[in-house]
Amino acid sequence: QVQLVESGGGLVQAGGSLRLSCAASGSIFYINTMSWYRQAPGKQREYVASISTGGSTSYVDSVKGRFTISRDIAKDTVYLQMNSLKPEDTAHYYCNARDTAYSVWGQGTQVTVSS
Repeated sequence: QVQLVESGGGLVQAGGSLRLSCAASGSIFYINTMSWYRQAPGKQREYVASISTGGSTSYVDSVKGRFTISRDIAKDTVYLQMNSLKPEDTAHYYCNARDTAYSVWGQGTQVTVSS
């Protein structure tokens, strides 16, 4: 199974953009689903977006039209482009790789959006 390392988080003003990266230690081509989740202080971890082996994408309603998940198979990396950021997007963002036999999490990257 792969190991995941997230990067790209930081502090940004409301309305700004960030691009998160999730680098895998092995090929992501055959992984069933690659996803992004987030967890804000005092809240449960929530689903944000996912991309399947076939390239189909899905998003939670609160980020539709603002966030875009993509992947670069040659680089074994999944991205989350976040535009029009809001203070409520502030959270620790985690990458997840899920297949029939495993579910792997990265250590996460912090995103803070100031108003």
